[in-house]
Order: sequence, then C-alpha cells, then structure tokens
Amino acid sequence: MNVRLMAAAAASVLALAGTAIAADAPTSASTLRALGAQIHLRIGTAAVPSDLSDPALSQITADQFSVLTPGNEMKWQVVEPQQGNFNWTGADNLVNFAEEHGELVRGHTLVWHNQLPNWLTQGVTNGTISDSQLRDLLHQHITTEVSRYRGRIWQWDVLNEMLADANPSQVKPTDFWISHLGVGIIADAFRWAHAADPEALLCYNDYNIAGEDGSNAKFNAAFALVRDLLAQKVPIDCVGDQGHLDLQYGFNPVLMTEDLHAYAKLGLKVAITEADVRMFVETTDSNQTPIVSPTDPTPNHTANPAASDWFIGMLQSCLAVKACISFTVWGFADAESWVPGAFRGEGNATIYDVNLNPKPQYTALQQTLSLAPGAPRRSRGGDRDREGDEGDRD
Repeated sequence: MNVRLMAAAAASVLALAGTAIAADAPTSASTLRALGAQIHLRIGTAAVPSDLSDPALSQITADQFSVLTPGNEMKWQVVEPQQGNFNWTGADNLVNFAEEHGELVRGHTLVWHNQLPNWLTQGVTNGTISDSQLRDLLHQHITTEVSRYRGRIWQWDVLNEMLADANPSQVKPTDFWISHLGVGIIADAFRWAHAADPEALLCYNDYNIAGEDGSNAKFNAAFALVRDLLAQKVPIDCVGDQGHLDLQYGFNPVLMTEDLHAYAKLGLKVAITEADVRMFVETTDSNQTPIVSPTDPTPNHTANPAASDWFIGMLQSCLAVKACISFTVWGFADAESWVPGAFRGEGNATIYDVNLNPKPQYTALQQTLSLAPGAPRRSRGGDRDREGDEGDRD
C-alpha cells in the first residue's frame, strides 16, 4: 500500500470532516449501516439495556447500526453473579434484538481482569479456589457462554486488555489471570472458545494497539503476541483495536493504518471495536459542553470539529485496510456514555448529543462512508474465510 497516497486520501476526508455540521434526519439509504453495507463494512455500537427498551434509543440502535456489542451483559459478573446461578436475560435480549433487526453480534468479553463475580475473586483471595480450580472454572465459563450462543455470535472478544501500558509493553505479569494461571492461559482460552463455536471469529481486544499512544509500544507487544499465537496454531482470527481517544493527546491516523495493515498481513481480520473521542467539558450541568481545559471554562468551539477529524481518522484507517470488517462506536449517545463516569471532567465523546441529536461527529462518519464505494471491498459478512486478507499481503 502506498502510504503517501493513503495519507493524502485521509487528509482530504479529514478536511471534509472539519466542515461537518449537524446532520439532518437520515433516510434509510443514508444511515451509517446502509452506507457501510456498500463495501460490506459493518458499523456497530455498544448497547446497554436502555438502548433496546427506550423507544428513541432503540430506534437509533436498529436504524443506524448493523452490529451490536453488549456493553456489560455478557461479562462474567453479570451472567453468573452467584456460582452456578446464571442470568442470561440481558445477553439474550441483545442477541434477540440484533437478530430481529438484521444485525450481527460481537460477544464481549470472555477473559478480562475486571467485572468478575465476587464469588470468584473472593474465593481466589481467601484460598477456597485454588489455581487449578480457577483454570477449570474459566474453562467452564468460556464453554458455557460460547456454547449458549453457538452460531449466533459473529465475533468474540476472547481476551481483553492483557498488555501493559509501558514502553516496552508486554503481557502484564500482574494481570489476574496471568498471575494465577500463566501466559499459557491465553492460548487455552482461544482453543476452548473455538471448541465451543468453531464458526465464530475469535479476537484479541485492547486499547492503544494501533498506534494511538504514538510510540507503537503496545502495538509491538500485541503484534508479537498474535504472531506467536498463530505460530502455535492457536485459533485466533482477529485483532480488535478499541479506539478510545482523548483530544488532550495526539492521534496519527497514518500510523493506525500501518498497524492495522500489519495485523492483516499476518492473515488476521481487524476491527475498530470501541471508538469514541473524549474532551474536557463543563460539569455544572448535564449538557457536556466542550471547554478549553479544567482550569479554563471558556467554551471550546474547535473541539467538535477536531473530534470529527479523529473519528474520521479512525474510520479512514479501517476503510484503507480490506481486512477491517467492522467499525464500532462505544455507545452512540452522550447521555449514555461511560466517559463522564470514568474520566472526571471529560465527556462529549460520542456521535449523538444528550438530546439524541446527531452531532458533527455523526455527520463526519456519514460523509466519509458516502465515499466508501472507492475503498477496498470486504468479503460479505467478514466471515472466517481469508478472501478479505489477500489484498493486505504485499
């Protein structure tokens, strides 16, 4: 791939995004899902229960997106709150909603250090669950959940966030699973998931693994990890780069494109899995109005155009790599976003405002997707075959 040509194309689209204004009500042909379908790119969102039950939210969820990721409803803490007692209500509702509206599902997530049930973590801490028993419990958890939705999940985030925020980066030795079960549990988890559903695409998912940190430290670690797994014949099919960005830091879409391309050259699919762009906001009300900084509450009139540019940078990177099969935002509405609760004084990170009006960020994605017919065409559905990868092997 000619990086200069790619960079020029990205720049032209970014310029378009910078002039984006609030979107009109989209027609069915101009929705994000319809525009992405022109090249078989799935456009997705994370969904929580209110996105499926609230009439206004569910309408957007159904109309705009062609793939759903459960925000929390498939995490171990939710599906097995007491040992042996399962609650599949939220996960079932999401899968049923997706199927009713012609959407695919990204399962999220099977192995993560966070949002584990108390009975599990307390048992490990107090010694009533040994490391050997912990391994058996994880095997059982993966098998139970993946088997329940066999044939109904398109992509599974098998492992989530196991790399250190360091330069150089590596698999975190202090990770809950690694510290108790060793690095071999990574390969085991993929093998167990594949045995439970051989047709699902199995992914490693993490943040800053496509150059967002500017140093490529985590990309280098992620690339080495997945390359080694492939060498061991581990059934890994894709890499998910989360795409959580913050305007106070830099972002280089050309580097992201190069990194996605590198994963694809290994024969893997890639996906942007949790895209949002946060910024400093006013905290005296619920409008999430952009401001210059925590110490300067002056309204920041350049924040939304800048965020639009960064959304477009991520989308353009995905469009440039034929193996990139889905682009997912981590929730579409500011009022529902995880950002204000996780990053004090930040917000305005999604593509719809607190009143569910499309923002410039939405329009920028829409305009870029309208140009998508010129991008490499993905294999239909982005399934397990390697049709979509050959153009990235040069």
